[in-house]
Amino acid sequence: IKTTVFDDCRKEGEWKIALLDGFTTRLLSSCCKMTDLLEEGVAVVENIYKNREPVRQMKALYFISPTSKSVDCFLRDFGSKSENKYKAAYLYFTDFCPDSLFNKIKASCSKSIRRCKEINISFIPHESQVYTLDVPDAFYYCYSPDPSNASRKEAVMEAMAEQIVTVCATLDENPGVRYKSKPLDNASKLAQMVEKKLEEYYKMDEKGLIKEEIPKMFSPLFRYRTDGKDKEAVLEEDDDLWVRVRHRHIALVLEYTSLSALTQLMKKMPHFRKQMTKDLALGTDAEGQRVKDSMLVLLPVLLNKNHDNCDKIRAVLLYIFGINGTTEENLDRLIHNVKIEDDSDMIRNWSHLGVPIVPPSQQAKPVRKDRSAEETFQLSRWTPFIKDIMEDAIDNRLDSKEWPYCSRCPAVWNGSGAVSARQKPRTNYLELDRKNGSRLIIFVIGGITYSEMRCAYEVSQAHKSCEVIIGSTHILTPRKLLDDIKMLNKSKDKVSFLKEE
Repeated sequence: IKTTVFDDCRKEGEWKIALLDGFTTRLLSSCCKMTDLLEEGVAVVENIYKNREPVRQMKALYFISPTSKSVDCFLRDFGSKSENKYKAAYLYFTDFCPDSLFNKIKASCSKSIRRCKEINISFIPHESQVYTLDVPDAFYYCYSPDPSNASRKEAVMEAMAEQIVTVCATLDENPGVRYKSKPLDNASKLAQMVEKKLEEYYKMDEKGLIKEEIPKMFSPLFRYRTDGKDKEAVLEEDDDLWVRVRHRHIALVLEYTSLSALTQLMKKMPHFRKQMTKDLALGTDAEGQRVKDSMLVLLPVLLNKNHDNCDKIRAVLLYIFGINGTTEENLDRLIHNVKIEDDSDMIRNWSHLGVPIVPPSQQAKPVRKDRSAEETFQLSRWTPFIKDIMEDAIDNRLDSKEWPYCSRCPAVWNGSGAVSARQKPRTNYLELDRKNGSRLIIFVIGGITYSEMRCAYEVSQAHKSCEVIIGSTHILTPRKLLDDIKMLNKSKDKVSFLKEE
């Protein structure tokens, strides 16, 4: 962004106004602060959608998505020479601008434009190895069973594929693409789209039509209280302590910090100690012994008045996942006894994701790695399934039928640092970090959790020859996931989707 946008239009001693739309506002917020923009010669940042007073003595930098809405707002600022709001425009799109919009701009105000470029960075860099597409509503379109959403789903997946390609372009990678073949066909469809768009992108790139750069990363805020006052500290990628502890268990964080208050708080929570002995997610207790009757573990949770419906539904789901599906009769009894009829779709609608809630026949559970020897905390013994996939992909152990390639020339990867058969030579500074190494870029349709993000760092640390980059449509919280699941079988007439235009 610095090189292809700010440096590209920078002129010593000249100040500009920056115009952003909704997506680029979130993108820039994840990469830099206002002080950084001031250093780049940006005096003011404005929302392109809002009415603004003209500042005709200044030039304007437009960093926007190539949508009809954003382009129309740009064109309104340059209606005619006498009515132009700014002296001139530097126009930068986050990805490919359709010919129809480009021709509209060309016909209306080409004389006012000093630059017009596509920089290909249509995603949010959340952390150094985590990205999102910032499209949580894609979950509904990808998993809703409503056939009337078919064309909308196609458009959503097409837009997602374009965004994923900008991730690869920014990382300067042209990877082989493979996908999970079952139980749904979403991954297959999206993978084919990504494969096709990667081919198109690198054909253009060979002609020198496109250029991309690496952004700086997300800077969250940590709020704390000292001397009776609330204060804030910026947590950034170059903050060693933050990078070291951000995905760690709280007990390990306490080794690095002096949060004695948290220690005392945890000591006052006896119900945690009671729950340490049994675990519905793993099906084993803290000593690794198999839980013979999951219902005996579930009932105390359901009968506990301190748990709200959301917690009880999550416990029911863990029980069902643990036994690989239940009967309709048993499910009805659970829903009735726990009095969660109004939210029962939070359980039943998992079937639209290919999860066996009330399966017609017993399905085989996925085989998990034995991690009993790994050091974990009793309350966080669950290892996300995606960690198995990451490790198997790097060690070249993924089943080719379960994880087929869509490329005719699949990646040549044997865990030793071999690169893709069609990867172009890279000379940028990223090679300095991992010489002779490669990358595993993962995309999950429908959201990722913080524990899955942590796996990317753990696997990268364990396999020095491969860096794992993980991303999704958005980042999940338990409540948001259940709310999204509940909506799947309902009609959704108006859903805001970033790439809708």
